[in-house]
Amino acid sequence: MKTREIYGIIRNKKGSSFPLIVAVALVLAMILCGVSEYMRLMMIAQGVRDAVQSAVVSTVNDNYDNIYHGVREGYAGGYQLVGASWEDSVDYGDIYAYLDKTLGLQKSGGYHVKYAGEIVEYKLSGLSVDIRNAPLAPSDPAGVQGSLADAAIRLEVPVSFGGKILPPMGINLRVRAKYMSVF
Repeated sequence: MKTREIYGIIRNKKGSSFPLIVAVALVLAMILCGVSEYMRLMMIAQGVRDAVQSAVVSTVNDNYDNIYHGVREGYAGGYQLVGASWEDSVDYGDIYAYLDKTLGLQKSGGYHVKYAGEIVEYKLSGLSVDIRNAPLAPSDPAGVQGSLADAAIRLEVPVSFGGKILPPMGINLRVRAKYMSVF
């Protein structure tokens, strides 16, 4: 259909443009609903990712007392002198407890669930935390990464657009925190 024909239908005073106007309005309403649902999903994912990042940074900061001994020697690793040798000394913290408190989650089955009234807003599961300790007394300290914490968690958000036709959005969120000594 050419632009002139569409313009002619709209300018026609016989009422034949009414179905076209209704169809255009419905399409615009569907597009607006889809965009708003996409924005809702992205805001939830961003908020959860920020909370997980904060929890991991808190865990890394909680390891400060263990890392101090290594920092004093010029490394940023969590080691403690036990007898005549150094042993790893790293705390993994309780990231789920931090998230439960920060996001207002409730345990339900194998999930940590956020409710909006009685409706499930999103679910978290499968948290894995990998804390990599810096090597003790490396031969080349310039190439050492230091103390790192990597966390991954599964986020599921039920989609409210399209009823139950669409599956829930499920993504794996990954965050990383690194301990850097200031002095």
